[in-house]
Amino acid sequence: MNAKLPSFVGLLSVFVSPIFAQALSPSTPAANYHWVAITAGFSMAMASAGCGLAQAKATAAAAEGMGRNPGASAAIRFALLLGLSC
Repeated sequence: MNAKLPSFVGLLSVFVSPIFAQALSPSTPAANYHWVAITAGFSMAMASAGCGLAQAKATAAAAEGMGRNPGASAAIRFALLLGLSC
């Protein structure tokens, strides 16, 4: 992994945190808050899509493993169910 990425994320979090501590100015219109629900919905959709892709990959790998080694299907099935339940 690139060593610059964790440093960048850490530095970004240090500089961004004071923004969240600021109070709203009286001139901020309340009409802009509807974007919060829209962006929250998009972020939930992206997270759900990532989880779905990961679960599909795990299921496909387990099916392939059971096909290659039918004797280990009980252990593979247990690991798959344990991984998908978390």
